[in-house]
Amino acid sequence: MNSILKLAAAAGLALLALPAAAALNVFTCEPEWGALAQELGGDKVSVYSATTALQDPHRIEARPSLIARIRSADLLICSGSELEIGWLPLLLTQSGNSKIQLGTPGYLEASQYVAKLEIPKVIDRALGDIHPGGNPHIHTDPRNIAKVAAVLEERLAQVDPGNAASYHSRAKSFLARWQEAIARWDKEAAPLKGVPIVEHHKAFSYFINWTGMHEVATLEPKPGIPPTPSHLAELLDQMKAQPAKVIVYSSYDSPQAAQFLSERSKIPMVMLPFTVGGTDKAKDLFGFFDDMIGRLLGAVK
Repeated sequence: MNSILKLAAAAGLALLALPAAAALNVFTCEPEWGALAQELGGDKVSVYSATTALQDPHRIEARPSLIARIRSADLLICSGSELEIGWLPLLLTQSGNSKIQLGTPGYLEASQYVAKLEIPKVIDRALGDIHPGGNPHIHTDPRNIAKVAAVLEERLAQVDPGNAASYHSRAKSFLARWQEAIARWDKEAAPLKGVPIVEHHKAFSYFINWTGMHEVATLEPKPGIPPTPSHLAELLDQMKAQPAKVIVYSSYDSPQAAQFLSERSKIPMVMLPFTVGGTDKAKDLFGFFDDMIGRLLGAVK
């Protein structure tokens, strides 16, 4: 009997020593998709974001550490529309990871599942850093987050069928809470409708479109071209004739150009979190939109 008990105890210890099922490795290019993957994946996923809200996602270096991370990825989620054209192709080539290449279930380009704004009629680099497929910063409209969530739910279930029930359950819960939040945000943001706004970069076009705000100018003379003294002088003259209500820049932009125009035009400036993690309040997707709306309302009142 003692030997039987010893064998049972040993078997129990052996079971305890077995490793837990490995989490699905999700590599995201931007924090908003990392936050969404975490919402839907819970403890079934291990999420890594290649960038932070304090970095310009257009200009990231394909560092060895990123290559090492992407090699073990089971699922890749990026904005796409050539936002990451300067660094993602190199990561994919160097990774040797067949699971996340273009055309596989492990490759998800979020912007392909929403209606894009600002699709250029003419492709000319002299016009600045334009994106042939349209503005890639789709995440600033919460309705787009819902559309991508529905796609991500199915993709998670496809690449990790053993946990499909968990992904479907969490997605259902998230989307229910998200739709309630959108209804609340629609009401809260109502005073922003028609408000003229100056952006640093066209980072918030989808937010502006959703809220009904009106972009009258950008601090960049052309997309991706840093503000110049001559352009800012022109904007100052423009603001005298047709003033905006607020000047916005993102969490990764230098505030100098916004500050220059704000001080001379007496138009308030406000920093908006470009994505999750851009401010203390923007700790998740819900906080991201709460904080953006709150900051803008505070500036235009």
